[in-house]
Amino acid sequence: MKIVLLGSGNVATHLAKALKNKGEEVTQVYSPNLDHAKSLADLIGAIGINDLTELEQYADLYIISVKDDAIESMAKSLKKVTGLVVHTSGTTDIDILSSQVDKAGVFYPLQTFSKNKEVSFENIPLCIEANGENELAILKGLAAKISSVVYELNGEKRKILHLAAVFACNFPNHLYALANKILNQHGLNFEIIRPLIAETADKVMGNLPENVQTGPAVRADESTLTKHLSMLTDMPELQNIYRTLSNSIKLTLK
Repeated sequence: MKIVLLGSGNVATHLAKALKNKGEEVTQVYSPNLDHAKSLADLIGAIGINDLTELEQYADLYIISVKDDAIESMAKSLKKVTGLVVHTSGTTDIDILSSQVDKAGVFYPLQTFSKNKEVSFENIPLCIEANGENELAILKGLAAKISSVVYELNGEKRKILHLAAVFACNFPNHLYALANKILNQHGLNFEIIRPLIAETADKVMGNLPENVQTGPAVRADESTLTKHLSMLTDMPELQNIYRTLSNSIKLTLK
């Protein structure tokens, strides 16, 4: 299968590597920044371009892997292509594509990606959708080739999944950053709490999170909660977060 990749960010980079490792041929990588396009293209033996007029018109698959706000304009640039066009977004409707091209789909990998950290696609959930049976079959085959976990989800289910993923991934990571801020202000190193983070993550691999919740809010330890809030007097934004999350924990236990 000949594939054109539109995008050179975190998702595009890891997806391109996974496709190449499974023998798929990514022929072109497009990015508005030519250096970025060439950097990724060189990794996978493709051609990097920054001009959409140079786009291959007869590839089998076009993967749009850009920020959500840019997907529609990118789709408009693909009206003349003959292959299947998909995006990798968790929240963008397939209609954004099907209103511009005949063959449309979604190829959404549910994972957090960073260019400098390698991941294996083998266990990454791939969520797919298409506007036709033939197109769906193509995506099922490709998804199964690079991952053992494939889900066929419509747009509404995919949006719910993405929302849950923000709560499960993006928000906790931000809380780690806030914890690091508190530690740094008092001359403590983030390394001290890495084992705590690892154990917390490991517990939810085999249990429902609400069944392994710990901390002063669970224990109704009002004395500790009050002390913590007073310690955050000089950081009202963190104080608000602490109060909101503690109250939320209490409510879930009722």
